[in-house]
Amino acid sequence: MIDVIKQQFKFGMSMNQKLNVTREFLQILTLKIMNDKKLFDQMAFVGGTSLRILYDLRRFSEDLDFFLTRKQKYNFDSASKKLLKSFNLYGVPFEAKIKTEGNVHSMMMKFTGLLKELGLSQLPQQRLSIKLEVDTNPPSGWKLANTIVNKIYMFHIVHYDLPSLYAGKLHACFYRKFTKGRDFYDFVWYVGKKVKPNFTLLNNAIKQTEGKNVGIDEENFKLFLLENIKRIDFTHVKKDVERFLEDKTELNVFDQQLIQKTIENVY
Repeated sequence: MIDVIKQQFKFGMSMNQKLNVTREFLQILTLKIMNDKKLFDQMAFVGGTSLRILYDLRRFSEDLDFFLTRKQKYNFDSASKKLLKSFNLYGVPFEAKIKTEGNVHSMMMKFTGLLKELGLSQLPQQRLSIKLEVDTNPPSGWKLANTIVNKIYMFHIVHYDLPSLYAGKLHACFYRKFTKGRDFYDFVWYVGKKVKPNFTLLNNAIKQTEGKNVGIDEENFKLFLLENIKRIDFTHVKKDVERFLEDKTELNVFDQQLIQKTIENVY
């Protein structure tokens, strides 16, 4: 498996690029195993990593996020054990730190020694970590899609459709307690694609976390975006997202006036 990962490295790649490629290989392997073990019968793939894997978003990602779609037969401990066993069989063992308190179940996958074997670190104990999270109480109103992925392996993934993914990203952009650069890279991607969100899901998500009905619809959506984008510090956005970008020149799009004009033209 080490040789398979090394085959993904291209001549001239920086150390950070190789690290991103390694993490993405492990993410894809995780998704393949989840499909093999029929874990997508109970959950759907969401978040920025889903855009990367499913829609070729030009930025790397760190975490794997899922929303529970069926509670029947869902067991996070069982799912975690299946992943552990399968990664061992593939020759890429990891240590797992599991949390199941509250609505969000998580597993931190810690790969010790892998970076040393790949020549990406001189320290045998340096770890590469990937966080996997399942929200067991997502807001209602989502719609699902099923896509065949052909990246290293061929398999299929159950995920939110694009308008539902956009709704989740808008909620993260404007209601997360801190500004995350990757969220706004994804936001600009959605705007550039002229995607309209799943308004039902967006309103339900805001009501769930903020306890209020905001009533966002197609008519007031542009105003909602323009009002919220004013308070974003795009200098911070650039610094936060830079290390995940394939093409650093894309940082030039993070200009508040440019984004505002684009919103006005698109919506």
